[in-house]
Amino acid sequence: MNLVRWDPFRELEEMSDRLNRVFGRPSTAKSDGKETMTVADWTPSVDISETDGEYLIKAELPEVKKDDVKITLEEGVLSIQGERKHEKEEKNKKFHRIERAYGRFVRSFVVPDYVDESKIKAEYQDGVLHLHLPKSDKAKPRAIEVKVA
Repeated sequence: MNLVRWDPFRELEEMSDRLNRVFGRPSTAKSDGKETMTVADWTPSVDISETDGEYLIKAELPEVKKDDVKITLEEGVLSIQGERKHEKEEKNKKFHRIERAYGRFVRSFVVPDYVDESKIKAEYQDGVLHLHLPKSDKAKPRAIEVKVA
């Protein structure tokens, strides 16, 4: 059995890296004693709201071109995928810090059975994707009177 010296700072770094991966932030990882920079997958923020007539999904996609976003619905799962591309390197430009994540992303959501899949609409404006998922007529609550015999 090998004894390993406890290093509280190493534990803090590892915990910080795990949290960074969860929140989609860049993290540092050590490989063979050398520190390397790795970028976690990017996950855009999403709000989901509901009215009597529809569900609305708003996804923040800053600096993502409309043509780089793909929305699919397959077997009751709605997926939003795309890519935020990194700026091209310029010879006279020096970056001091890069905290925003770049690259591919995918968000998937299970669509309730009572959504009218044929009427789903998407709008994209100012870096925000709006997905309208209208409810079908069978989903709207109905009141019926039951007579006691």
